[in-house]
Amino acid sequence: MTFADFLDYFWRNRGLMGEYFLQHVQMVAAGVGLALLAGVPLGILCMRGRWTARLILSATGILQVVPSLAMLVLLMLWMGLGNATVMAGLFLYSLNPIVRNTYVGLQQVSGSLVDAARGLGMSRWQQLWRVRVPLALPYMMTGLRVAAVIAIGVATIAPLVGGDGLGREVYAGINGQNSLRIYAGALPAALLAIAADIGLGALQRRLDPAAVRSRRPRAGRSGGSDGGSGKAAADAAVPPTPKAQG
Repeated sequence: MTFADFLDYFWRNRGLMGEYFLQHVQMVAAGVGLALLAGVPLGILCMRGRWTARLILSATGILQVVPSLAMLVLLMLWMGLGNATVMAGLFLYSLNPIVRNTYVGLQQVSGSLVDAARGLGMSRWQQLWRVRVPLALPYMMTGLRVAAVIAIGVATIAPLVGGDGLGREVYAGINGQNSLRIYAGALPAALLAIAADIGLGALQRRLDPAAVRSRRPRAGRSGGSDGGSGKAAADAAVPPTPKAQG
């Protein structure tokens, strides 16, 4: 098999491959999106106390260590075959990195900033959404990146429980001992994971408060000559310090 053979096969089956790709993205987006909606509140709930955090993180950690195939098979016995089973599995697998990184990010917020917000008369709800959450966004985005990459990989075994996606091409190639079909399913899945990591990483950097502050123009940079003349005028306005008589 050559790369030209791979391109020829992919081009001849571009309609089917495009359909598999969209199905893969839809399953991952649904599973990770639901995990984000549930994981962020759970991460916030961990802030209520040490035992609450330990209970929630232990539960999501147990879900994370269960082998992906075993998780999908157990869900299949309850929910049956189909994409719904796959999305439920991706949801459960994506919870732990989102919950854990949300909790860690909220914990890393400086206590002095929270005290300052409290001194301004902010309620606990306002302190959370106006101070803690914005500063914890880089950590939360890290959890989302990890969850997305994991979900893209787990979704490739979806055909084993009746799901769709790029895994159909991979397993069809394995069953038929056709390396072209294996590569046609595996390479787009790998590129999708890389693209998701790079794209979410770029979004993470844009949401980082430190990066946002560094991009803002500093005051007093409106013009070099104006800045220089303003400084000279300020120096001229200050009277000279008298010399000590001795």
